[in-house]
Amino acid sequence: MKNFINEFKEFAVKGNVVDMAVGVIIGGAFGKIVTSLVNDVIMPLMGKMTGNVSFADLKYELTAAVMDGETVVTPAVYLNYGQFLQNIVDFIIVAFCIFCMVKAIMKLKKKKEEEPAPAPAPAEPSKEEVLLTEIRDLLKEKK
Repeated sequence: MKNFINEFKEFAVKGNVVDMAVGVIIGGAFGKIVTSLVNDVIMPLMGKMTGNVSFADLKYELTAAVMDGETVVTPAVYLNYGQFLQNIVDFIIVAFCIFCMVKAIMKLKKKKEEEPAPAPAPAEPSKEEVLLTEIRDLLKEKK
């Protein structure tokens, strides 16, 4: 049991797990922003272009309500395809936003990798190299 707990501690403090947790939290917040964009900006514009039709209100009546005078005996059954369409639009916009973010991050990462590293300063020659250079120069002078 102690070994299991130690393994869990090691797993939990790894950088990848912490990065993933931060990603999930930011992703949740980002999802709310995109959902608001879809519900509050894009869908009303699409509704306006389609004659004030709200996608969420689109439905097909499968079974009509059964009435007994003024009382509903069995409520109507609807296929709510409008909400499904809204969720598809929401997904496409979220996927597009994430694609754009990942593409921008990869572009920045690629630029960072392409930057040449500063050239290291030339190392000073060893004592043997200095001595051999002096011997070579002396031999050249004698010729």
